[in-house]
Amino acid sequence: MTDAHDTWTAPVAEGPLDADIRVPGSKSITNRAYVLAALASAPTRVRTPLDSRDARLMLGAIYALGAHSQGSIGGYLVHPLGPGRVHPEETVRVELGNAGTVARFTPALAALGTGPALFDGDEAIRRRPIGPLLKALRGLGARIDDDRREAPPFTVHGEGGLRGGKVDLDSSASSQFLSALLLAGPSFQQGVTVRLVGGAVPSEPHIAMTSEMLRRFGATVDREGAEFHVAPTRLSCPEYVVEPDLSTAAPFVAAAVATGGTVRIAGWPQRTTQPGDWLRSLLPVLGATAELDAGGLTVSGSGTIPGVELDLHDVGELTPVIAALLCLAEGPSIISGVAHLRGHETDRLTALATELSSLGADVRETEDGLRITPAPLHGGKFHTYDDHRLVMAAAVLGLRVEGVEVENPETVGKTFPGFAEAWTSMLG
Repeated sequence: MTDAHDTWTAPVAEGPLDADIRVPGSKSITNRAYVLAALASAPTRVRTPLDSRDARLMLGAIYALGAHSQGSIGGYLVHPLGPGRVHPEETVRVELGNAGTVARFTPALAALGTGPALFDGDEAIRRRPIGPLLKALRGLGARIDDDRREAPPFTVHGEGGLRGGKVDLDSSASSQFLSALLLAGPSFQQGVTVRLVGGAVPSEPHIAMTSEMLRRFGATVDREGAEFHVAPTRLSCPEYVVEPDLSTAAPFVAAAVATGGTVRIAGWPQRTTQPGDWLRSLLPVLGATAELDAGGLTVSGSGTIPGVELDLHDVGELTPVIAALLCLAEGPSIISGVAHLRGHETDRLTALATELSSLGADVRETEDGLRITPAPLHGGKFHTYDDHRLVMAAAVLGLRVEGVEVENPETVGKTFPGFAEAWTSMLG
């Protein structure tokens, strides 16, 4: 294991790649499946889930709240939340780490249970926005103490159920606020009707993912413009198979483009709600090709990367890898629509501008994105700010730049514990 002072030297590609890659299960799907399984009326076998820090934190959180799980062949058998605690007056602790899905998806589960639950985690999670969600949960009948911090640590007092009903929600800082209410909505006494207020919700694909998974578990999800409705119902899904994580596949897709080579990514689904699938439409813009068949996705780069203007509002999590790739382009680029990235694991816009510029690129922050002007690049330390996507961005840059020293590479274990080994193997 490494600590925050250790580094990994990102390997340089000696020429065009020709590689086959398999990425782990989707974090977004895995953690939604665990939440829905905890709320179901019977056990759910979750197959091919992601096994990473965030996924383990989610399993630990639902266990603390009364949903036991056990390892099985190719995944976990997750049992529903129990009827109540033996000692409901005792406070249980829900460990959040720096996992946004855990911090946002599980407070509603605590409100459905009995007794107090304290939510807290790393220092970074205390800086990530959650106030609008806590406000909405209070509007639906939850009792929450946060000393007006609107951030962890906070305590949810479960009283055996939640009224639910209609509520206004500002989800402009994170689509996870809306997903949190929709996922728990079938278990509220009146279901839930969420009316969106404030700015546009980022990452529409993640809202579609939540809705589709709810339907797989037997829920009814209706949408009319800015209003969502989920009726109360008993959830059930005996088996759920998790797709490969297409956002985690992004650096491998970028590797084909950066080297002018070919990378085949196994298991890429024919149809999916994952934001990462947007990469297929991006590739022709970058002068590359993408062929999808039953075996997966084959990406081939041309060796030339043009400058582009991209609105990544709906696929913001791809920004770090794409920004790194565009530093290797032949002309300037603009990324817009991603102001919400300032509230992720770190302020990703500031971090990217700082680190990419430190290696020679001219990367400047705008109000809602980045302006990238390619320039001669050189090696140096690339700080990652405990952000897994920054490790992946540094790896992409290292394909063409010698001496990129990636700080704290172990932080990539949030979504892909074996990333460095898989990356090195890809290069042969």
